[in-house]
Amino acid sequence: MLVRSRARLPTLAVAVATAPGILAMSARPASAHAVVTPGEAPTGAYQRYVLRVPNERTFGTVRVQITFSAGVRVISFDEVPGWTLETTSADGGATFTSASWTGTLPVARFVEFGFIGVNPAEPATLVWPVVQTYADGFLAEWTGPAGSATPASVTLVQAPATAATESEAPAPAGGGSRASLLAGAALVVALLSLGLALRPGRRA
Repeated sequence: MLVRSRARLPTLAVAVATAPGILAMSARPASAHAVVTPGEAPTGAYQRYVLRVPNERTFGTVRVQITFSAGVRVISFDEVPGWTLETTSADGGATFTSASWTGTLPVARFVEFGFIGVNPAEPATLVWPVVQTYADGFLAEWTGPAGSATPASVTLVQAPATAATESEAPAPAGGGSRASLLAGAALVVALLSLGLALRPGRRA
């Protein structure tokens, strides 16, 4: 019996050692499922953003609402067949603060809502909180911080890389300038003159 117990110790040790890894894998938070793309955009640009929302439950999705970050000025929306758009604004309609679409998204389908936003002039992080309402009343709130189980989608607005100016561009190899052509012509004349000087004189 003692030998049999010792033989089981390695198996038990492996199980104990791997248990924390299994628990850690099961505890990993899910990534955002209501995602706004692109994830990176240039400062000051008129950017087309797309909110993609999948239906991940056994009930249809009937409403999707997004709150716009204060750093971006949303000015227009795509027309999405089958969905009715409602918006709120802070300055009489020139800048929208939130939008909601009502319609029907069946099981195992996704829908995309496009909109145009004017990015801030300075680098910033745009956060896109989204609330997805299902037909049974369940709310999938994609509003949490990064690393949570239900994080809000994020876009990083960064200054675009500056291209090299024409004055900074290196001169093309091989030249081809007028000075180079003149130098080459002078060399040819010099070689011809040297050849004539070295010719033997004619006999009388």
